[in-house]
Amino acid sequence: MERRNLALLCAGVLCFWLFALAVGTAQGAGLRVAIGGTGPAVQADAPAVLAAAPANSGLQLECRAAILMEPETGRVLYEKAPDERMPIASITKLMTLLLTFEAIRGGKLTLDTPVPVSEHAYHMGGSQIWLEPGEQFTLDEMLVGGSEPVFVEQMNARAAELGMTNTTFRNACGLDTEGHLSTARDVAVLSRYLLNTCPELLHYTGIWTDSLRNGQTQLVNTNKLLRRYSGITGLKTGTTSGAGVCISASATRDGLTLIAVVLGSPSSADRFHSATTLLDYGFANYAAAPLPPLPERPLALAVKGSAEDSVPLDYAALPETILIEKGTASALRAELTLPEALEAPIEKGRTVGKVSVFQDDTLLNEYEVKAAADASLLTFGGALELLWQCLLGA
Repeated sequence: MERRNLALLCAGVLCFWLFALAVGTAQGAGLRVAIGGTGPAVQADAPAVLAAAPANSGLQLECRAAILMEPETGRVLYEKAPDERMPIASITKLMTLLLTFEAIRGGKLTLDTPVPVSEHAYHMGGSQIWLEPGEQFTLDEMLVGGSEPVFVEQMNARAAELGMTNTTFRNACGLDTEGHLSTARDVAVLSRYLLNTCPELLHYTGIWTDSLRNGQTQLVNTNKLLRRYSGITGLKTGTTSGAGVCISASATRDGLTLIAVVLGSPSSADRFHSATTLLDYGFANYAAAPLPPLPERPLALAVKGSAEDSVPLDYAALPETILIEKGTASALRAELTLPEALEAPIEKGRTVGKVSVFQDDTLLNEYEVKAAADASLLTFGGALELLWQCLLGA
């Protein structure tokens, strides 16, 4: 009798397991949430598709190289010799800032960490704020750790990770040194990454005047656009005999942020005029339009082969606005592409679909839709546990 009961129980477990798998399959086939197709989900590393930048519009810029970029998408709106390698002076320090903020986030430093002035820094030359060897200021006041050669290695490694393929750092300050070179495009890439990941940077780049030594030493920002240009937020100026006069300028108006990089201007006035010309061109011709609504936006997606009926969806990658040419917002539309169902196992954070934004028939960009929870594969042991819970009335 016991053998018969055991056999019945095993048969029941097997049937229940097969039934659960069948139900999962039926649920997937019965709930059609795909919009624009039922194929497999997009891969996590699928590149975004950007509309091609328009032809240069005859802007008169007194500089060797320049670029205008929208940081949300990385779309280039204007360029002049963007990949010509040249010195970039103190714009180099944008990488110093990035590594500093990343060290703070990694718990290696705090804004209250004391930073001593070294003999090396004291004798560096270039622009000075009259620091004395042995003086200490907090990191918040100083905004490099260890020796400069080691830090430069970190700078170059981080540049490579960011895709700054034409950049080589030889020092941490940007003084003219053989082989210390970058490009307008690479500076824009670095500036974009800083704006997108370290917004606290703007607290420092937007300061016009400040002081050290309890107010005894007054400092004035060399970025005169802070007093002249509406919406300016930063970022960094630079001047050496080899680099000429340079700037990476960021500004925001009506929800649209732009980055204008100008390298190799003959004078400070030419630098600021060129940056202003680029920003004016961008704000006059482009706008940040609200993301068009989706016809459907399911909150969850069915799963086959799992004890979970469905997984919730994460739309956090969708931006609030889309870069468009002014006057073309009515031509925007958004399409959601999801499979009818997912096959277990599913890990939280996996890309399962995409939202495509079009302007008429032109694809502007694509954004990932991700699973917001796990859905493990239903195993024989899992089916047995479910059956046991059912038998117990759970």
